[in-house]
Amino acid sequence: MLSRSLIGGLTALSFAVAVAAKGGQRHSKRTSDTSANSGELHDFQVYPPVLTASADAGGKNEYGCVVTQTLMDYDFANSYGVPYVGYYTPPDCDFNRVVIEFNLTSRGRQYDRLAILYFNSTELWRTSTAEPTQDGIFYTYKKEMHQYLPLWKEPQKIIFDLGNIVNSEYTGILNTTLTATFFTVPDTPAAADKILPISRLLGASNSSSVAVLPSEDTAVSYTLPRNLKRAVISVSACGQADEEFWYQNVFSSDTDTFVDVSPVLYGDGPWREVQVLIDGMLAGVSWPFPVIFTGGIVPGFWKPIVGIDAFDLREHEIDITPFIPYLSDGKPHTFNLVVVSVNDHGGEYATIANTTTDSWYVTGKIFLFEDEEGHITTGSMPVIKDPLPSLQITRSISTNSTGTNETLTETTTAKRSLLITSKLKTSSGEKEVSWSQDISYENFNQLIDYGWFQKTIQLTTGTDKTGSSIGYSLSYEYPFNCDWWYFESGEELGIYGNISRSLTFDVLGPSVFPNGVQASVLATSTGKDRLEISGVEKAFDSGGLGSSLRTSQTATGSYYSDDLTTTDPIYNFGSLNQTMSFQGVANDGSVETYSRNVGVVNSTITHDQTLFEVGKSSN
Repeated sequence: MLSRSLIGGLTALSFAVAVAAKGGQRHSKRTSDTSANSGELHDFQVYPPVLTASADAGGKNEYGCVVTQTLMDYDFANSYGVPYVGYYTPPDCDFNRVVIEFNLTSRGRQYDRLAILYFNSTELWRTSTAEPTQDGIFYTYKKEMHQYLPLWKEPQKIIFDLGNIVNSEYTGILNTTLTATFFTVPDTPAAADKILPISRLLGASNSSSVAVLPSEDTAVSYTLPRNLKRAVISVSACGQADEEFWYQNVFSSDTDTFVDVSPVLYGDGPWREVQVLIDGMLAGVSWPFPVIFTGGIVPGFWKPIVGIDAFDLREHEIDITPFIPYLSDGKPHTFNLVVVSVNDHGGEYATIANTTTDSWYVTGKIFLFEDEEGHITTGSMPVIKDPLPSLQITRSISTNSTGTNETLTETTTAKRSLLITSKLKTSSGEKEVSWSQDISYENFNQLIDYGWFQKTIQLTTGTDKTGSSIGYSLSYEYPFNCDWWYFESGEELGIYGNISRSLTFDVLGPSVFPNGVQASVLATSTGKDRLEISGVEKAFDSGGLGSSLRTSQTATGSYYSDDLTTTDPIYNFGSLNQTMSFQGVANDGSVETYSRNVGVVNSTITHDQTLFEVGKSSN
């Protein structure tokens, strides 16, 4: 057993050497926090501000009536397979903007939990919970819902799936409220006319509609309206269980590398691709961002700042407008989402494996934009150029003096270029439409100390574009660097980690999702609605040509306990710094800039600097 005085000064490698001889099992890099804090902890995600209207006397102002409804007030205890079910009725006033606000409090011991909000079988929002402490946690998250406006205009069944377990060991009940505020903002971009779910369609039975791949599937069949002028599919996908840390998985041929010292590793390699299929034809892909939930790697990282996108898992847009002539024939067509991985063929070469280990939680939506009533859209059939991605791998294993495997090093690179074109004839004439994606990926994984210590360096970069007739483009980068060590034996648990990660989004043109990746709310010098930023109020108008989002996190943390049945670790440390900048450009040349730099050490905020400016573009 390590002494209380020793553990505080251990580095990752010396910690590993000190306990590796004890044996044990490799963990999934996900831990429920057992630490106590001095007072209730206010958790938060760093993200661009969201415009929320407040009502003047009588509930009206120049933005129309402002109404707030409570959609849910519910405590999730033993709720696996038993989601909250409620009902929504639109407010009795005109509105074109909806913002939801989610509040959660909890006290005790609990894992982070994944949650999905549905209207019937359509996913509206995917989030995860912060891990509670003995003294309790609370947080609030706001999200703009303008993209789902046609759904908010009709009565809906609300299904909120938040699986939780409460027993003598995991005591944290999740106390939640969900509200929606409705108001009107002039010149708000038009939302889709119809939205169709790509899911298991289980809303009628009061169940979650997420498909858990690979054991389930999302295949649905629809006959679409014949007067479409644009169509977009969104992809919502995240790994869980053996796939939660997919970017640190090894090749399937190497899962037994350290079996003499530690158990089997997770396989299928570190590369994942979510494919969008229309009648079996590839319409687009998404290479996932590595979301880390609040129990991931080292739990001390994520207090009170949570990981990038942990409270609001980002969806990927795939423009399927080139398929509209094909889809406008009045016949049913099948839409499906699948997740693929790496087949390393014994470490010799790589191809796509049309499956993964368990589990990927996947849904999608089809956003339909309609032309004039009665018009039938025609055009040419889509021409699809979708060569298989270029996959290359290397691997090497080193042994100690007795021949036992000691180090495993693997590299994976991938590139994908996709182009889909067609001619589209709408009521306004004929035009060429296209969808292209160019994506590259690099991953370096090294496991040393017989598999107990792992280093991961990964970079995903991509550019998605429509043709000029639509004018949408998205460029993105996901750099990721992590050193991580884990040990568990009997009642002992030790974790150490360092992480550096970023997300970059540059979006131009008509994005389906306005919040965070489109300049849908920009400040002006007049107006009644206000956004509070560090106590400073700014007035807002709408519009937008595009936006840029850059955010980065660096963190270090360690944890040690010699008795997993208690709630008090011997040692628990975490520090994190996050910087974020967001810039939106409006049609009139107005530029909104928002930035935040915040740091924490052992759950205490050490600095928090926010800047908000509005000006004119120099271009």
